[in-house]
Amino acid sequence: MSGKAKEILKIDLYGLLGIEINATTKQIKKAYRQKALTCHPDKNPDNPKAAELFHQLSQALEVLSDAAARAAYDKICAAKKQAEERNRKLDDKRKKIKLDLEARERRAEAQSQEEVQITRTLEEEIARLREEGSRQLEEEQRLIREQIQREREGQQQTGDYAQRNSGVERCSKSNATPKLKLKWKCKKEDENNGGYSRDLLSELLHKYGDVLNVILSSKKKGSAVVEFSSVRAAELAVKNEIGLSNNPLKISWLEGQPEVVPAAFQSGQFTSSQGSLSTERDYESVVMMRMRQAAERQKLIEQMQREDEEDA
Repeated sequence: MSGKAKEILKIDLYGLLGIEINATTKQIKKAYRQKALTCHPDKNPDNPKAAELFHQLSQALEVLSDAAARAAYDKICAAKKQAEERNRKLDDKRKKIKLDLEARERRAEAQSQEEVQITRTLEEEIARLREEGSRQLEEEQRLIREQIQREREGQQQTGDYAQRNSGVERCSKSNATPKLKLKWKCKKEDENNGGYSRDLLSELLHKYGDVLNVILSSKKKGSAVVEFSSVRAAELAVKNEIGLSNNPLKISWLEGQPEVVPAAFQSGQFTSSQGSLSTERDYESVVMMRMRQAAERQKLIEQMQREDEEDA
């Protein structure tokens, strides 16, 4: 048995990811992303245990997301579990006799041919995964790196913006977390809701940032509301997400849309020579813009309420 196989067999891969033994590939990937984000080396540069845990999570994804490697791992684990159960049921005397007998058999016969074959199968599958470049692992880690980079860019942009504008803050339409309204084509009798479910929408939008909640309309099919943890994540979703190719999404702001600050405020180019008149004009523009946006948001909410009442 190679050192790599021994290392993997020491780990409870399902327990490490916090999933059941019958978990689907989709559930395995989702659990990997959630745990890998918390212990990624880029987020924990001074914690060596985080790097070790991230490595173990990567091994778990490699083996469990590949059908052949997972089958070999499950077979060995099942054999070990059965042996442990048998040993537990033996009393001390019978257990000692059994252990002595097994020791003599190991010295006489060496390791059983079945165990050798199972171990060789697992080693071959791990070697194959290495040769193929572990495409799935690389893709998942790429998505994690991109998400961390987006978070860093968002933090940097927030700091630069505050410094440029000397205390002029970028406001949103309300203090609530950003929310988006999603629409797609769906007939009333369509039980599949146009191909969209809560899990699918969460999976599509999670790559832009943390999704706090996904609410499918109970009265109107083809409609949902999504709540993000950050404005940046919501902005990226509005600009980039198209949904299913055969049934695209229409995404619009419901709450928390950032307001556009006048160019003079953004560039920090106000000087005393421009005079108070220019400042007052820009201030009035901001006030009017906020009033218009508030009215538009109220109109959108009333429209959604009317649609739900009509469908009820």
